[in-house]
Amino acid sequence: MSHVSNAAENGGEERSAPSTDLTLDLPVSPRNFPLALLAVLATVFVLNWASAIFIPLMLGAIISYALAPSVNLMHKWRIPRAIGAAILLLGLLAGAGTLVYSLSDDASKLIETLPAAAQKLHQARPRTLGSPVGTMESMQKTATQLEQVAKEVGSAAPDIPSGVTRVQIEKPRLNITDYLWMGTKGAVAFAGQLVMVLFLAYFMLASGDTFRRKLVKIAGPTLSRKKITLRVLDNIAEQIQRYLLVQIFTSLLVGVATWLAFLWIGLEQAAVWGIAAGVLKTLPYLGPVAICAGTALVAFLQFGTINMVLLVSGASLIITSIEGYLLTPWLTGMASRMSPVVVFVSVLVWGWLWGLWGLLLGVPIMMIIKAVCDHVEDLKPIGELLGD
Repeated sequence: MSHVSNAAENGGEERSAPSTDLTLDLPVSPRNFPLALLAVLATVFVLNWASAIFIPLMLGAIISYALAPSVNLMHKWRIPRAIGAAILLLGLLAGAGTLVYSLSDDASKLIETLPAAAQKLHQARPRTLGSPVGTMESMQKTATQLEQVAKEVGSAAPDIPSGVTRVQIEKPRLNITDYLWMGTKGAVAFAGQLVMVLFLAYFMLASGDTFRRKLVKIAGPTLSRKKITLRVLDNIAEQIQRYLLVQIFTSLLVGVATWLAFLWIGLEQAAVWGIAAGVLKTLPYLGPVAICAGTALVAFLQFGTINMVLLVSGASLIITSIEGYLLTPWLTGMASRMSPVVVFVSVLVWGWLWGLWGLLLGVPIMMIIKAVCDHVEDLKPIGELLGD
């Protein structure tokens, strides 16, 4: 009986122990949180400081992921990878150059109409908006008088002691040559980055799966680690290729729909605006706003009525809204399995970090991070947080 009672007592102690000692097994110890925070801040600083290196590297990697299936197919046809990659990249450049040259006349006409549109908008503003002109004119007259008084007071010579030389600072006049020189330097810098990106993409495509085999080799001595590394690389390539297909499909859809809508309305240079809408669609939030504002200005210049302005800008807004709020989130969710909140926050963060390039590269970078976190045991909670 004593053994039975002892067993019952021990069993009771074993059953009651879990209720008094509940712990959560965290993958990261709270003691390491300051170190992890410092590592994140250091990473953000390095990404911002070395953006001139990381941005072309990411662009080259994404282009190589996009063109890798075509290069692999050409390699199966006994075409060397170096020649196949060169053919694809030169073909893309030739196609883009031909498209730009074919639309250069329409684009130049559109640019020439912008000053006239601004002047016409300025002249028609009081009549169009229906504001009380008398009140506005009186307020403008008062502001002009106050500004004149301020200039007279500021220009009045103060009492200067004898023997003190008066110094007057004059603002430099506007020099168009300086602005042209700055624009030329920006164009040269952009061309240099473009050449760097193309060379990076070319070398990545020509090397084939060399770096892939090296990453698998240095992953670890065990076969399981090699399999996990191979699975991560396959997942990254698959998700990025799906994301690029979604972007190409939606850009073509927006471009064609915008072109047909403006052609039906009768807007001039409808093809130019269709291509611009398809290209700027890749910039989240900013691209559609720019297209809507630009088409509204051009519609006002051509038609001169608010009704046509609302019709043109409304058509652009409807097309981009359907694509941005319904089609693209659904297709992107299927391709990347990421939460829309994470996509929005990542666009904000990477846009703050890298500007326009961050808006373009934010989602692919988060897809790579999620693919890595999903296959690393200690980082799986982060992957779950990023998922839908």
